[in-house]
Amino acid sequence: MLMEDRIVLVTGAAQGIGRACAERFAAEGANVIVADINEPGWINWSPHAGKVFFRRCDVGNRQEVESLFTWVAEDHPGLDALLNNAGLLRAASFLELSEDDYDEVLRVCLKSVFLCSQAAARLMVARETRGTIINMSSINATVASLNNAAYCAAKGGVSQLTRAAALSLAPYGIRVNAIGPGTIATEMAKHDTPSSEASRASVISRTPSGRLGEPHEIASIAVFLATDASSYITGQTIFAEGGRLALNLTMPAT
Repeated sequence: MLMEDRIVLVTGAAQGIGRACAERFAAEGANVIVADINEPGWINWSPHAGKVFFRRCDVGNRQEVESLFTWVAEDHPGLDALLNNAGLLRAASFLELSEDDYDEVLRVCLKSVFLCSQAAARLMVARETRGTIINMSSINATVASLNNAAYCAAKGGVSQLTRAAALSLAPYGIRVNAIGPGTIATEMAKHDTPSSEASRASVISRTPSGRLGEPHEIASIAVFLATDASSYITGQTIFAEGGRLALNLTMPAT
């Protein structure tokens, strides 16, 4: 087991990519803390009973984050890895995007990364843990997506925050990296991907691999970044997008 007895905290892990990553960490022997506002969503973890602990937390709220990490410090011997996965998508045209929706997307997708990373890093430094922080970015940190201005802005911020934190925390032996998924077969993708076959084919055509990614494929990267197999990698965003960024294909708006 690659992560035997290590302690890993995953935000936004009740479903989708976060859940796949949390399950993979547990399967590799880690003790996994699931932090999410969706308490019913984390049920049916029976294959890893005793390895997964749920803690309700709004990771965009400073007080709740402080409470979460106080609990981690008191109830666990330390923290080896943090995966900032919590995310939110509020699609709207640029002209119709509300200030409230813009603020909420940045609060959940970007501010939470800062709050949790800072709290985790402080705990790691205090315990002299050479830990890892992994942030969930997106290809939208690099390429824009129609009607997703807030999400694109947030994910671009995540990639830059990853670099800045990596530089600051390197002297403490703490590595900070990000994962930039393309379109992954999750509940969020179902809302963002048109349902008709013609529209779906149009979306798939921009990905040279010809398919959506699977959550377990992102989980494999998360495990790699959380272990010593990636010990000389920090400040990087690893894109897993089926070749989409290399294609440089402009699609007609649908």
